[in-house]
Amino acid sequence: MTKTSAMKKVIITGATGMVGKGVLLECLDHDSISKVLVIGRNPLGIKHPKLKELIHKDFTDFSDVRNQLSDYNACFFCVGISAAGLNEEQYKRITYDFTMALAKILVELNPQMTFNYVSGEGTDSSEKGKMMWARVKGKTENDLLNLGFKQAFMFRPGAIIPLRGIKSKTKSYQFMYDYFLWLVKIIKLIAPNSVVNTTQIGLAMINSMLNGYPEKILKTKDILKLSK
Repeated sequence: MTKTSAMKKVIITGATGMVGKGVLLECLDHDSISKVLVIGRNPLGIKHPKLKELIHKDFTDFSDVRNQLSDYNACFFCVGISAAGLNEEQYKRITYDFTMALAKILVELNPQMTFNYVSGEGTDSSEKGKMMWARVKGKTENDLLNLGFKQAFMFRPGAIIPLRGIKSKTKSYQFMYDYFLWLVKIIKLIAPNSVVNTTQIGLAMINSMLNGYPEKILKTKDILKLSK
């Protein structure tokens, strides 16, 4: 197989966010990826020969762009929002409904693809715990894993260090990074398997597509291992 025929095409959502932008930058740099389709509500303001943008406002319905979603090897779903100030219905709409709307179309069009979902440390796989966000994330993970993709991986990073000039869109998170990143770095020194950076998440996503991984739910230590 030639290198050209082995090249991969990936879809990314949430590329304006901290994790999504980190994944995007690694995909654009990676020799194994020939095309990156970013689905988002607003333009990224980035130009790159590999990059194609699909501006789409309604994340609950992708039927009108269905014909643009075929023949992809992976989807790296990085859309996410803090649950602060939201009730369960509001949080579920963004966290669960948006994710499943795209995933259900993609599994029909590309059943052999890898679907990676950015979840979070503390996600509740039982869907019965007291923490609303953890239950919703748990249901999202469970339903994605049962949807029928050839590969699906649930990424559960804990503390994340943004690299390459990336900023968080969540003000409270960015405040923490602006004033307490030194503390996160100390934690990394003391407990290296508890902290991951945006580059490592991106590389782990790519490597999961290329090489697979024995676990379906990836905690920080798995992300670090898969990124190498």
